[in-house]
Amino acid sequence: MITERDLATPIENTWCPGCGNFGILAALKRAIIESVEELRVPLESFVIVTGIGCHGKLANYINLNSFHTIHGRVLPIATGIKMANPDLIVIGHAGDGDAYAIGIAHLIHAAKRNVPVVYIVHNNFRFSLTTGQVTPTTRKGEKTRTTPFGNPEEPLNPLALSIASGATFVARGFSGDIPHLTWLIKEAIKHDGFALIDVIQPCIAWDPEHDYKYWRERIYKLEEHGHNPTDINEAYKKAYEINGKIPIGIFYRVKKPTIIDSFPQYSRFKPIKVTTRKNIKNLLEEFR
Repeated sequence: MITERDLATPIENTWCPGCGNFGILAALKRAIIESVEELRVPLESFVIVTGIGCHGKLANYINLNSFHTIHGRVLPIATGIKMANPDLIVIGHAGDGDAYAIGIAHLIHAAKRNVPVVYIVHNNFRFSLTTGQVTPTTRKGEKTRTTPFGNPEEPLNPLALSIASGATFVARGFSGDIPHLTWLIKEAIKHDGFALIDVIQPCIAWDPEHDYKYWRERIYKLEEHGHNPTDINEAYKKAYEINGKIPIGIFYRVKKPTIIDSFPQYSRFKPIKVTTRKNIKNLLEEFR
């Protein structure tokens, strides 16, 4: 049986004390362990893709196949891995600046294509790695390192955008509730289609006002209030429910053909198996 010790690495963790990334990492490990048992898939079938930001260190702290890419490019890499070998379970991680700024076009098109990957966005409403600048999700009026007089822009709504773009699984989690986030990640792994989980991840270093206590007083779970995740109109309403109480859980989930289903050649062969039949020694020599 796989344990969290099997997923540990010797790399020293350098996240700030109290960082919300710790909760996301813990939930991810639990979700993978439970998924291996429930889905009866080997641990080697999981691949982690990370981008630039505090979240990007996650690949160093979990003993899985991983790829660390440049800013905003998590989804192109994740898409390529999944298309090359559909048997893999690809989980991309990005920050709100990484995903919703330079990477926003990739989110729209990955959702439109219904690429069957999991996309976990660590949303702390700041560019925290570079000391707390404004991001697309920073609330209007908030003072940051780049908006000393208050953010003049309305924040982006990533949940509504993802639904409108065609995502077939859209959820919000909270890094302060590890069991609930574990459940969300497991449901996303089981989903055959593009799955976005936007995770509220407190950054007490650069946004101490919105700490764990602040969020715990405001969030509630959709599944405890009779929400129907197959109703797209209700999903939109809940996505825009940002004043007062803030919902977490699965906003929208529907079954639709994926981009892989739309390629007839995938029913006859898998690209990775075709490639591995050939001698790639000469090809590799070109990249030495």
